[in-house]
Amino acid sequence: MSTTMLTKETVDRKWYVLDAAGKPLGKTAAVAADLLRGKLKTNYTPNVDCGDYVVIINAKDAVLTGKKMEQKYYRTHSGFPGGLKETQYKHLMQNKPELAMTIAVRGMLQKNTIAKSQLTRLKVFAGPEHKHTAQKPEVWDR
Repeated sequence: MSTTMLTKETVDRKWYVLDAAGKPLGKTAAVAADLLRGKLKTNYTPNVDCGDYVVIINAKDAVLTGKKMEQKYYRTHSGFPGGLKETQYKHLMQNKPELAMTIAVRGMLQKNTIAKSQLTRLKVFAGPEHKHTAQKPEVWDR
């Protein structure tokens, strides 16, 4: 049996729309990460950026299960003493739901140089409208 290896020039990319309304934040992010990496394709090659474009809509309606709204924090550090900033996910989901979804997807991607280019193909919107209708994205509902 022969093995087909993709190259950067032979990759064909599709556009997919994920609706996060009423779904857990992590499960939506996991599906988006798989689509961005291309793991659901039959000709997946780990060392080639062969993923698709992903548009996530209704990020403000994503659900955090359990007590994560009160107990989970988004932490950033400037690198200077006393430079720790904490934001509770309750406030993050109200003010910047796109950032919360992007952070979740970024955490599920590989930790290498390919992940940066994969993350540029992620488009997150808080509401139901998006500006990528010209690309004719398919609705992902599996």
